[in-house]
Amino acid sequence: MNIKDAMSCFTTGVTVVTAHTQGQDWGMTCNSFNTVSLDPAMVLWSVRKSSLSHEAFVKAGGYMVNVLGAQQKEVALKFAQGTQQERFADQSVVRGIHQHPRLDGVIAWFDCRIAQVVSAGDHDILIGEVLDFGVQAGHGLAYAQRSFGVLSPLED
Repeated sequence: MNIKDAMSCFTTGVTVVTAHTQGQDWGMTCNSFNTVSLDPAMVLWSVRKSSLSHEAFVKAGGYMVNVLGAQQKEVALKFAQGTQQERFADQSVVRGIHQHPRLDGVIAWFDCRIAQVVSAGDHDILIGEVLDFGVQAGHGLAYAQRSFGVLSPLED
């Protein structure tokens, strides 16, 4: 057993964070997304410093957090591996304020400007000010113990 085994017991939502920089789209599956502040609206996520996408995300000036719906497991898997071109192949997107891609079918999205990058161990935490956002009905895709699922309400 290692720390990742213990951390996997914490159920999270699943997002794909995207950015448009260096003349191309960048995207990666992420479950480290969280709210920082409501006023002003701010969110965060973390990216591994050794990731091939690290520099692009840190230098992009902003990013789009795409909250995946329950039916989007394949999108989560697609954005977890392969080249950036493979990740965006056949993926319908809408451009945000600064051209960051919003994926089709997500249940919520947050278009952000990077407000601060905080170094923390082997990751950088990207804190973003929310410039625009949207939401639509649906259940979110959940992830725990290396498996995808959907949460359902408990009976009283």
